[in-house]
This record gives sequence, C-alpha cells and structure tokens, in this order.
Amino acid sequence: MSDEVKMTEEEKLAKRRRKRSIALALILGALAILFYAITIVKIGPAIFQRPL
Repeated sequence: MSDEVKMTEEEKLAKRRRKRSIALALILGALAILFYAITIVKIGPAIFQRPL
C-alpha cells in the first residue's frame, strides 16, 4: 500500500492558482519597490533643498 496523497483535479488547479497568485504578488511588490527607488534616485539630493 502506498501512502500517496491523491489530489483531485480541482485541488491541483487550486494549488496552481495559489502559486500563480503568490508569484504575481511578489512581482507587483518588486515593481512597487523599484518605482520607489527610481523616484528617490531621480529626486536625489534636491530633496534636502526644498523649503520647509
């Protein structure tokens, strides 16, 4: 007897969907960080020259 866990087709699809969602979330988070970093670099030292 084998103790393999047999997944139904629906469970397989749900698992793939979850992995895809996590990957998409990571990509979106990386893009947000990238845009933030680019913005900070473009502003540069001028950020300290602004009036308070």
